[in-house]
Amino acid sequence: MKNKFFVIKRNGQKELINLDKIHKVLNWAAEGLENISISQVILRSKIQFYNNITTIAIHKTIIKSTADLITKKASDYQYMAARLSVFHIRKQAYGQFQPPKLYTHIKNMIKNDKYDAQLLKIYTPYEYNIIESFIDHWRDMNFSYAAIKQLEGKYLVKDRVKGKIYESAQFLYIMISACLFANYPKKTRLKYVKKFYDAISTFKISLPTPIMSGVRTPTKQFSSCVLIECDDNLNSINATASSIVKYVSQRAGIGVNVGKIRAIGSPIRGGEALHTGCIPFYKYFQAAIKSCSQGGVRGGAATLFYPIWHLEVEDLLVLKNNRGIEENRVRHIDYGLQINKLFYKRLIKGKNITLFSPSDTPKLYDYFFSDQKKFKKLYKHYEKQKIRKKTIKSTELFSLIMHERTSTGRIYIQNVDHCNTHGSFNPKLAPIKQSNLCLEITLPTKPLNDINDTEGEIALCTLSAINLGSIDNLKEISELADLSVRALDELLDYQEYPIYAAKKSTMNRRSLGIGVINFAYYLAKNNVRYSDDSANSLTHKTFEALQYYLLKASCNLSKKKGACPLFNQTKYSMGILPIDTYKRDIDTFCNEPLHLNWENLRKKILKYGLRHSTLSSLMPSETSSQISNSTNGIEPPRGSITIKASKDGMLKQIIPNYKLLKKKYEYLWDLPNNTGYLKLASIMQKFIDQSISTNTNYDPSRFRNNKIPMKVLLKDLLFSYKIGLKTLYYQNTRDGAMDYQCNIPQLNNIDDCNGACKI
Repeated sequence: MKNKFFVIKRNGQKELINLDKIHKVLNWAAEGLENISISQVILRSKIQFYNNITTIAIHKTIIKSTADLITKKASDYQYMAARLSVFHIRKQAYGQFQPPKLYTHIKNMIKNDKYDAQLLKIYTPYEYNIIESFIDHWRDMNFSYAAIKQLEGKYLVKDRVKGKIYESAQFLYIMISACLFANYPKKTRLKYVKKFYDAISTFKISLPTPIMSGVRTPTKQFSSCVLIECDDNLNSINATASSIVKYVSQRAGIGVNVGKIRAIGSPIRGGEALHTGCIPFYKYFQAAIKSCSQGGVRGGAATLFYPIWHLEVEDLLVLKNNRGIEENRVRHIDYGLQINKLFYKRLIKGKNITLFSPSDTPKLYDYFFSDQKKFKKLYKHYEKQKIRKKTIKSTELFSLIMHERTSTGRIYIQNVDHCNTHGSFNPKLAPIKQSNLCLEITLPTKPLNDINDTEGEIALCTLSAINLGSIDNLKEISELADLSVRALDELLDYQEYPIYAAKKSTMNRRSLGIGVINFAYYLAKNNVRYSDDSANSLTHKTFEALQYYLLKASCNLSKKKGACPLFNQTKYSMGILPIDTYKRDIDTFCNEPLHLNWENLRKKILKYGLRHSTLSSLMPSETSSQISNSTNGIEPPRGSITIKASKDGMLKQIIPNYKLLKKKYEYLWDLPNNTGYLKLASIMQKFIDQSISTNTNYDPSRFRNNKIPMKVLLKDLLFSYKIGLKTLYYQNTRDGAMDYQCNIPQLNNIDDCNGACKI
């Protein structure tokens, strides 16, 4: 082996393997790290070497061998593997470890149609030299292995067919910053380019996939969330499908409100024919969703929303389950069920629920969102009329809902009354009729009658998140909130809009959704927990600061640039803030007072308006949180090591600061129940003007016969409503167990659930 083991270099030359070079690279990658054994890495790697192996294959083998050694006790292997990956990426992109000059890099990328050609016109060579001085390429060494693989797979500009990478991470970050602040005054724009670059490259601000993978490229659509409303006619259905295709191909996740589509058997064309019902059109939308990938970065995905009182609801609820046949299942999309207080009260009292086709009950569907009193009155009126309807026991319907939510995990809940009473919009002028793919966005929509409809409204929301793990003092949120609002506000004007209805809505409402990541780490480092109310006060103070500083930043921008054109359709224009409309049940378990000057802010908003109709939402941040080695969103981690499947194998990532805080973390399956977590989400919702991707989680082993009691499922559902949560996202069941216990006639004394049922 010593004499005959040859390697083939990147330039095609063949030479004897030089183990000293490998040792040198490994020593460099291990510098400053703890519990690293270079001999272990070499031993694992050498087994896989063979004669005439390429240097690229050697490098990949060494990276994989290093990553395989990642454990809780030897967590620094995740940084060693990341450094080796950075070395490999740079060699691919530049042919050397040292990145080129920024201006040279930009010219090469534009020549290869990888960067927006306008970049050479926006800044001068002199300015690019100054911008280059902001870059710290050694920040690449702060990534974990899972983070760098996510960057490589989803975010760095590359040829996704050939796998060729064209940039490294710091060029990604600086070019995003340069693009977003390009239109700032020349006297100040470089200052903001540097500030934003520092914030995102040191992981204080987290950006979503569309921004990370798209800003700086010729593709200019960066809104993460698209909300499309479908009307009950073929023109609107076709326009909805066309809109889905356009936005899935532009990297967006989709929410579609399909609740107005009439039920099967309804008369159409004056009784000439009977309607085929919802399922064929859901299949049509599914085909549109799956016809494109999200810019080659991830597969298309969508959630469809419909009301609990829809005549077909029993069939729609089972569309994801594995029973049935292909003709009566639509399994590759997710579903959001829309509920309000009337139906929860029917459940509590054991009364029946009446199902209708929206086409048979004029105004009922509109009032369901815009006016709760009128909906209740009209619903009861239609129950007495001789029209097509079906009566079902509320206990049976809610049991079916919870069974399907448990067995699939993907029947989501939208409390439409909370979305409107505690939202930022005036429901009489701009009702909230749906949410988005991940249930954190609540924005007004209007259906399209064709793809070029000038009256329709497709809602877009542009996201980012503040890394709470980087916060030591709540005052630090102020600058991060200001930077986030400024950057996303510029992005709304920088991006392009493939459909007029989306541009119209965005320019009029300028909705933002700024959230958080690393909440679990934030709790651990502050020595508080999810389950025992110890985190309630900290959560209240933190999210008060988040919303306050976001509103302040938007108000300051409004003072300079003007309020969003449809500011008059918000409650903010009336001087009504989220702190005025939250569910007062929260006060029973969190009596923390307000600490910031909300009355002064209220006066300023009334005087100057807001640049944005919404500012906040709490998204899952599954992928983007990995980049900063953070816990995702507000969720407790499932364990000290997170393992996610990828095309590169299983990516292992250790939770932040595990060595110091391993006893402070509270893991998902150690939570005794959902109550403490739901309370924290409701405290956040007190301030958040959109919604929260809130999950519920169940471990069947905690219950008799390993079956989750229906009483427990319904208690959590009712408690979530009682404390003001607008939406519920995933329902996770440990170890794939999906069974449940149910006594439908009495629902196991559901009225005795510690006040959860008194809504």
